[in-house]
Amino acid sequence: MKLLCHVVFLLGLATLEAGAADLSSLGGLGEAQPPPEKSPFELRLGVFAHDPQSPEKGSADLNTEILLGNLNPSSPGSWWNILILRPQMGGTVNFVGKTSALYGGLTGTVYVYRGLFIEASFGGAANDGKAGPVVPPGYNAMGCNLSFHENASIGYRLNEKWSLMGTIEHFSNEGFCDRNRGLTNYGARLGYAF
Repeated sequence: MKLLCHVVFLLGLATLEAGAADLSSLGGLGEAQPPPEKSPFELRLGVFAHDPQSPEKGSADLNTEILLGNLNPSSPGSWWNILILRPQMGGTVNFVGKTSALYGGLTGTVYVYRGLFIEASFGGAANDGKAGPVVPPGYNAMGCNLSFHENASIGYRLNEKWSLMGTIEHFSNEGFCDRNRGLTNYGARLGYAF
């Protein structure tokens, strides 16, 4: 947990430094704008607390994610334009060998006020968790190695390139397998739009 706090602190410092470099062109953080609609992709990197309510509690994860370009066609004057819909691919890797996963799906982002945004994602995942009938102590009973993946974030776009967000993610097989302990991680991420 100390490692998580240190990494989040360093991510925050890096974000402030990156934001400070571009403040003169933006006129302050309050005027930060969403990324360009035609941005090819965004890379995200963060650290999560690994399911603190589960048998696997007490460790941290590295999360990486790539978001591709906006799939939502623009129509002048349409209310639908508030949604930025992008394909996502990512992974959450545990630092001490507990359950890790790769995932893919769609992310929907809505800017609610200037640079402040909320988003939600849904898709599928593959994990390396314990899926058999016998689960060793200290591990989640994942049920199967394929699952759904959902996440939700609230964030702030510091400038055209950089963003900072708090994220919660959940992996679950939704009862398709005999066991379904699932996995819920949360933490902070830093994003860079190319």
